[in-house]
Amino acid sequence: MHATLEKFGYGPGTVFEDEHWAVVVRPAQPTLGSMVLIAKRDIESFGALTAEEGAALPAMVARIEAALARVVTPERVNYLMLMMVDRHVHYHVVPRYAEPRNWGNHEFIDTGWPSVPALSPAVALDPAEIAQLRADLANGTTRGG
Repeated sequence: MHATLEKFGYGPGTVFEDEHWAVVVRPAQPTLGSMVLIAKRDIESFGALTAEEGAALPAMVARIEAALARVVTPERVNYLMLMMVDRHVHYHVVPRYAEPRNWGNHEFIDTGWPSVPALSPAVALDPAEIAQLRADLANGTTRGG
């Protein structure tokens, strides 16, 4: 497992995965339902994706957007590929909305709406909340809210 998978909680925070990609709950939530889509292979360049990895990407994006539609109902979904601090190929998935969302004991405000997403401030989830949000997204429910 490479460092980016480890940092973002691959395993306990994994919403779903396939042979090439993992989707994990982002521990720091700038907006409700923020996730990270991470290439499982240890690569540091988008151009280094294989044809198979690239072909699998649209299906993962469709799963992300379906899960978010059921749980968060975002107005938009932004995908940020920054790779400055965490060098492995990954996208920050940031649901976007004009009105706050409530989940658990938290209110989630999209402070960057309608412009560029603000990754901080963010709501830091504890391990139990990460597990609950992961389950909600994986199952399409809103039990945490």
